[in-house]
Amino acid sequence: MECLIGLKFNDFVLMAADMSHLQSICVLKEDEDKMHQLSSNLIMSVSGEPGDTTQFAEYIAKNIQLYKMRNGYELSPSAAVHFTRQTLATHLRSREPYFVNMLVGGFDPNESKSELFYMDYLAASIPVSYYAFGYGGMFTLSIMDKYYQPDLNEKEAYELLKKCVNEIKKRFLINLSQFKVRCINKDGVKDLPNITATVKTAA
Repeated sequence: MECLIGLKFNDFVLMAADMSHLQSICVLKEDEDKMHQLSSNLIMSVSGEPGDTTQFAEYIAKNIQLYKMRNGYELSPSAAVHFTRQTLATHLRSREPYFVNMLVGGFDPNESKSELFYMDYLAASIPVSYYAFGYGGMFTLSIMDKYYQPDLNEKEAYELLKKCVNEIKKRFLINLSQFKVRCINKDGVKDLPNITATVKTAA
């Protein structure tokens, strides 16, 4: 029932995640941050079992920071994704698998390009231009199919995200009222205003 959205453009990546913490039929909180900053130009948004998401994301983030301290430079987004996938695949074949689905987005300053990767709990990893995890993806992928263009600027991309969130609010039974949004570009990671769904009702 959680929803993660990611879009890759020429100069930046835009990522959004709902802020609801759900347990069975209850909403426990509405200020959950499901995005974890792995490095100065890399974000991982995670959904799945609450304990697994926190533990796995923190483990990956700390190991990427350890790599930087040991070697003096940060992993590129694709290298970080390979490490994440290997870790997930190793645990999948043990008695302690992680049930987590992820979108990993970042900007590679050495290659001057943005990157976005889909990764599911079975450790399948695929580079994508845009994707949405969860039931929300059933309502948003068609919108991104129609309106996505790789050369959109930040303002246009944000408006596209708003279309997606409003469609989720309109069509989805579960109330995912607010989405946290972050932009990753050559200057690093910055927070954009949260998107609160607004649905126009017929008069």
